[in-house]
Amino acid sequence: MVQIITVLNHKGGVGKTTSSVNIGAGLSIRGKKVLLIDLDPQANLTLHFSLPINKTPNVYEALRGESPLPVTKVKENLDVVTSSLDLTAAESELSGVAGREFILKELVSKIKSEYDFIIIDCPPSLGLLTLNALAVSDYMIIPIEMGDFALAGMNKLFEIVQLVQKRLNTGLTQYRILLTKVDTRKTLHKEIKETICENFNGKTFDTIIPTNVALEEAQMQGEDIYSYNPESTGAAEYLKVCDEILEIFK
Repeated sequence: MVQIITVLNHKGGVGKTTSSVNIGAGLSIRGKKVLLIDLDPQANLTLHFSLPINKTPNVYEALRGESPLPVTKVKENLDVVTSSLDLTAAESELSGVAGREFILKELVSKIKSEYDFIIIDCPPSLGLLTLNALAVSDYMIIPIEMGDFALAGMNKLFEIVQLVQKRLNTGLTQYRILLTKVDTRKTLHKEIKETICENFNGKTFDTIIPTNVALEEAQMQGEDIYSYNPESTGAAEYLKVCDEILEIFK
């Protein structure tokens, strides 16, 4: 049965897209059929695979009812639904549509049987696009960057999630926090890691994603980390995250 995972954090720069890309690619390496959906108007996931943004059809046209979800094969076992800069208009254009929070769920329902995992990369906001992702999802991954304000706004995030659970998706009860851009040599990072693990006991991945230049270089080259540098620390740690996910859903 397909597992649908939303990767979200309303803060930008936390490694959300990097995590979506490399978890998706890692699961495909593990033999799972994976679909990545770029639901962010910035289209960073689309660009990460060197796919053209604004090429039609894309997720924007699909949400507007003009096409089914357009799927692009990027490698063995890994497909992508590309995004568009026009997606910024979706929030206002769909605001008056009946059942607007369930548009993505309806689209996904037509193709989900083809996949083992569907991973949705959300925009850094808690608007209609993110609500659509949460309404269709079984699980959430919340990347958190190690910084002074790592936990800032988390209460608001969970308030929205609780509303989604109550009104849109009663099955959305599970999540896991992924610590990203961690430098264990820094005392501050160690302290933040301890605080998060204490506050969210049992809800964090055992694996942490270290600061790793290869992850940034892979993004600039339009590749996932396994294609760019499979021997890197970033590749090894993201594969460990994938194995944890497979253990969760075994």
